[in-house]
Amino acid sequence: MSTSSPLLRQSRVLSALRAGRSATCFKLNLSDPRIAEIACVNGVDAIWLCNEHVPNQWLNMENQIRAAKLYGIDTFVRVEKGSYSDYIRPFEADATGILVPHVANADEARQIVAWVRFKPVGRRPIDGGNADAKFCAVPLKDYIAHSLREQFVILQIESPEALENLEEIAAVPGFDMLCFGPGDYSHLIGKPGQVNDPEVVAARQRIARVARQNGKYAMASGLMASRQALETEGHSLFNIGADVVGLSDYVRKNVQSFVDAPAGAFAAAARA
Repeated sequence: MSTSSPLLRQSRVLSALRAGRSATCFKLNLSDPRIAEIACVNGVDAIWLCNEHVPNQWLNMENQIRAAKLYGIDTFVRVEKGSYSDYIRPFEADATGILVPHVANADEARQIVAWVRFKPVGRRPIDGGNADAKFCAVPLKDYIAHSLREQFVILQIESPEALENLEEIAAVPGFDMLCFGPGDYSHLIGKPGQVNDPEVVAARQRIARVARQNGKYAMASGLMASRQALETEGHSLFNIGADVVGLSDYVRKNVQSFVDAPAGAFAAAARA
């Protein structure tokens, strides 16, 4: 489906998922927009930005979003827990989606939908003077329709309490995806970091299954299993890595390669 204004673009992630294909994202902890560009030119479908754990600034985040748009790549922001302003600001900066952490029950899910979706789905306050409506260049009718069709909302399930309320959360209309948080979940059940523990794996599988049963997509926050296994569970959006992990691995590998290499004449003389 094409957008109603040439200034608006389709979501790359939603286009893939609606066509029955999987999509990928890459998480950024570092704030340089050039890192977003590096990920984009190498073929990801979306950039995952974060306001929950990362000291990013809003104007810089808008530049990261803009960098991704240069390549037609989606962005979504994991928001900090807060007010409706904290949740809609990424959308107004023209992010394609938001990821809301630590959703605990259906009432909270309904409140999120009310805050971030325009009528008739929710009661999101309207502006139109920001990047998502091209600074008042897009008619409000087109702007609202595009937001409801091409911007997505992901709710993250990260605690045993949320898992108890999973079916009720998944049944709430107006959001698009569920995402399991294995790090916090494993921590809260007394098994920190054990993301492949059977209890953690069972929670991941249940969340993906219930999401699909309720017409929602499931996001895998990391490659905790093979692509085939995760897709069989019902996942279709995959986070394939993070900038800090990749950079750390690269530096560690190069340092170790240097340490393991035979010393040259200068180093040998220095030790003599």
